[in-house]
Amino acid sequence: MTKADIVNEVAKTTGVEKTTVLKVVDEFTKCVKSSLAKGNPVYLRGFGSFIIKHRAEKAARNITKMTTITIPAHNIPAFKPAKEFMNSVK
Repeated sequence: MTKADIVNEVAKTTGVEKTTVLKVVDEFTKCVKSSLAKGNPVYLRGFGSFIIKHRAEKAARNITKMTTITIPAHNIPAFKPAKEFMNSVK
């Protein structure tokens, strides 16, 4: 399902114009991104959590040059679904 599909589905079910729904979806994603960029997780009860996972520094191999490189520690965004959401998907 794409962003356009989500906008169409929400507009059809709620009766709200597609342009308004598109603005809401865009603002939602912008809020989630800015919150995660500040280091704050986003919790949506019954749906799941957008969290930051920390990856430690590690050594990796470049097999073409036969060298070892160091990948620095970094943070990545992740999604952890709620139990209710997991049960509905099963």
